[in-house]
Amino acid sequence: MRRRALLSAALLTGLAACGKDQGEKSSEKVTFGYIADFNGASLLAVANDQKLWAKYGLEVSAKVFTNGPLQITAMQAGDLDYGYIGPGAAWLPASGKAKIIALNSLGNADRVIGQAGITDLSQLRGKKVGVPEGTSGDMILTLALKKAGLTNADIKRTPMDAATIVAAFSSGQIDAAGFWYPAIATIKTRKPDLVELAKDADFADTMAFPTAFVGRNEVAADKTTKVIQVLRDAMDYRAAHPDETVKLVAALNKQSEDAVKADAANSRMLDSKTLDGYTADGTITKWLTAMGEYFVGAGKLPSNPDPATYYSGAGFTK
Repeated sequence: MRRRALLSAALLTGLAACGKDQGEKSSEKVTFGYIADFNGASLLAVANDQKLWAKYGLEVSAKVFTNGPLQITAMQAGDLDYGYIGPGAAWLPASGKAKIIALNSLGNADRVIGQAGITDLSQLRGKKVGVPEGTSGDMILTLALKKAGLTNADIKRTPMDAATIVAAFSSGQIDAAGFWYPAIATIKTRKPDLVELAKDADFADTMAFPTAFVGRNEVAADKTTKVIQVLRDAMDYRAAHPDETVKLVAALNKQSEDAVKADAANSRMLDSKTLDGYTADGTITKWLTAMGEYFVGAGKLPSNPDPATYYSGAGFTK
């Protein structure tokens, strides 16, 4: 009887250990970067609330960043698996530094803003203009200058991070900036008379401004498939439950619901069915090709690569 009891105990211990091992193997760790605005945080907020990570066998560690290029730098260092970028950072995956795994929304949050009294883009000549390099703020500024017949050589272009632009514009240390909402809303509380000189929508006839999620090149394909499944489910929840999503983002980012709702209005959110359709009819390829042409002209890329080299529509739709 004693021998039988010992054998039973050993068997139970072995089964428990086996079950633990299987559980550990079924839950893969993922590091996930995001920006604390509606575009960058909404799918993460939904995935957390709806327990979508666990649904697909993932355990997420989320890290907040102030822009897309910083996230891709972290990927290059091996410190981040996946992240979120705005349209201005799409030249980085196009240059081979990451892969776009999913599109997210069509942005209209970028602006060129000027101090009171600057009413036209032509007045930026010789002015000190702040810009976060390699971001959508950089993109809208470059497009706006070209539209006005100016180049970066015609202004005192001053690279700054997002927080510095908020402080510098608010204190009058810079005359203008290529920047984005919701950070511009923060500036407006201090400078309510700032002037919006250009916006994404001004270029909608020739350019789309898609935001996207990117993955580190070295991440295993099966893990990426699971992350895409999380994103697809979260997209569809966001589309079906916009008010609930606003509340989730407000809680995640510690913002008021009114501020989050206003931020969400600056972009058109995309769901999985819409993106599947845009993949099938070639719309996404057209978007990325047009952006590639811009990046070549802006000196970010030496040539315009085939979007299929850095974004797999089949990988998203399957």
